[in-house]
Parts: sequence; structure tokens; C-alpha cells
Amino acid sequence: MFRSLLDIIFPPLCHLCRVYIPNAGDVHLCTSCLEQLHPVASPLCPICGVPFATEDGIDHRCGACSVRRPAYVAARAAFVFDGPIQELIHRFKYAHKTHLSRPLALMTARHLADFAGQTAADIVIPVPLHKKRLRWRSYNQAILLAAVLSKEWRIPLSRNALQRTRWTEPQINLAADERQQNVKGAFAVAEPERVADRRIILIDDVFTTGSTVEECAKTLKKAGAAEIFIITVARALSN
Repeated sequence: MFRSLLDIIFPPLCHLCRVYIPNAGDVHLCTSCLEQLHPVASPLCPICGVPFATEDGIDHRCGACSVRRPAYVAARAAFVFDGPIQELIHRFKYAHKTHLSRPLALMTARHLADFAGQTAADIVIPVPLHKKRLRWRSYNQAILLAAVLSKEWRIPLSRNALQRTRWTEPQINLAADERQQNVKGAFAVAEPERVADRRIILIDDVFTTGSTVEECAKTLKKAGAAEIFIITVARALSN
């Protein structure tokens, strides 16, 4: 009865199109918006997780991972960065809609539950923000996502194990090669004993070129981490 009363006072609406949703559940997206999501699926690169254009075939290494293996073991994203997912992430990240961290993380947790389990991870670590950007935004979107994922997967969360030690320009404004230079040497592990010999899931919102998570993985490896796995809500695809 209390739930029914709440629905009358605060009717459950779709986070995107604002249509009323009976039995909204914990994600609060209507059927129409859910049907527009594009989950990342095989065939894909088993290392960086990029999906291939064809719908047929088996997983195999992409050209980039065949030439140079990244510092992390494997990366996976739940959805392609387009349509409703892109809109939700933009609202979450740039419009201070922090409540969207929960539906984004819950959908990610469900889509990537098998992968997360296979990592046998010891801790979850979010990609950190520089203090200057944190003051401007007032929250780190990766921490909000990681908090939900940590709880869903029952893997301990280490919020401050990885730190961003210098200011970097927003990656969105840079080309791929500029992104690598932009984040080079930008991270540090304050207490290496917190990551030494640990299997780590590194969390971020979007995997674009992979420059940021690659630099984070290198830093964690230098500090003694055993293996690093990357999980993001979305994967941006090049045209």
C-alpha cells in the first residue's frame, strides 16, 4: 500500500522520455527506450572488447591488440555509446543528474555479470578525477558507478587507491595520439600495498580510445597489481 501511495505522489517516469511506467522496477526506462539500447555483443576483440561490424563470426583480436597488447588483461563495455545510453551518460556526467548513476550501473552490472565473475577480482577501483575538475563538477561519475557495481558484484571498492596527480585537458577535445600524451604520467598509486598482487576491475563511464584506462593500468601494474580488467558502461565506436 505504501508503494502504491508513493507512485501516486511520485509517479514513476522514464528517465529519458518521461512517460509513465507502471511496475518501473529499479531502472526506470520504458520499453520503447530500452529497445533502443545496443548491447555490445560478439564477435568482439577478447582483449579491448571492441565489437566487429559483422554479426557473424567468432571473437578474435583486433588489429591494434594484435600489434601491441595493452597493459590490462581485458576490457568490456555493456552498451554501444549511442542513442539513449549516450543521452543518459551526458545527463549524468555534464548535467549533474547523479541519480542516473544507479540505472546505468545496474544495467552494466547485469550485462557484464559473467565477465566480472570471470575476473575473480579482489577490488574495484574507479578512474580518478583531478581535484580541479572534481571541484568544478562536484562528483566523480566513475566513483558513483563503481559504488553500485561493487555492491552488486560483492567486490570491495577502493575509492582512492588510484589518484590523478596532474591536470589534463578533457580527452573529448583531443585526437587519439594527443589523448595518449595528455594522460601520460597523470596517475599515481598513493599506497602500493593496497594494490600489490591484487586483481583489479577498473571502472569508467565510456571507453573511447582507451588511452585513459591504459595509462591507469600501466600505473597500477608498476605499483605491483597482478591483473587489471576494464569495465565501462559504454563503448564509443569509430565511424
